[in-house]
Amino acid sequence: MSQRTAPPHRFVYSADGVNLATYEFGDSSAPTVLAVHGFASSAVANWHVTGWTRDLIRAGFHLIAIDQRGHGLSDKPRSPADYTMEALVDDVLQVLDAYLLDEVAYAGYSLGARVGWQAARELEGRISRAVLGGIPDGDPLRRFKVTDARAHIEHGTEVADRLTGAYLTMARALPGNDLKALVALVEGMRGGPQPGADNAPTQPVLFATGTKDSILKASKVLAAATPSGGFFEIPGRNHFNAPTSRAFREAAIEFFRSGSSSSGRVEVPLLC
Repeated sequence: MSQRTAPPHRFVYSADGVNLATYEFGDSSAPTVLAVHGFASSAVANWHVTGWTRDLIRAGFHLIAIDQRGHGLSDKPRSPADYTMEALVDDVLQVLDAYLLDEVAYAGYSLGARVGWQAARELEGRISRAVLGGIPDGDPLRRFKVTDARAHIEHGTEVADRLTGAYLTMARALPGNDLKALVALVEGMRGGPQPGADNAPTQPVLFATGTKDSILKASKVLAAATPSGGFFEIPGRNHFNAPTSRAFREAAIEFFRSGSSSSGRVEVPLLC
């Protein structure tokens, strides 16, 4: 199988009737990593094209990757009510149950990392450890101008707000994305549970953020607040190209292999 040729997807049905596209890589008898992509990306774009599936399989892991609702080949509802954190975490649970997985390691980037933070707390017995890339504390969506975004999509109105424009640019970058569904996701996720020092998961967690990412400092704050948290600076990468980093993949694989105990902080080299 070439790096860019993904296996056929398999649909898993969510509790509220959304079809979730999933992909399976490697030997199902090996330890499993569940991979959840970022905003406006997909399982194939975030994990397969970038080399994660290849390297995890070579390292002896089995991988299940999800197209989150609103992304990839999964259903793309357009109501904000379909995009609560509760729904996205429950999607993770439905996939674990569909594949008969009692326990997995978790890899999440950006939006997938935010879902992973909450999933690690709620599904503590099912997620043994997690790599959370590109995740800050607080709510980065609070500044997104939903009305401006919808006016731009429907009427071509220029978007003045820089953050809103950046999210729309991300949404357009991947062919097949539904901008109205992704704006609904942003609206639905705002104001929900947010990662912070008062709700950190207890499992071993490796945080990873690019040296050129504006959220680097906020990501370090989360790592410091997590009882078994470690941090890895992804050298020379920003928020958008960090998943392509070989150094990031190698640090994640080493962390998954380590079997670190949750009784102490995770020891991961800090790159500066």
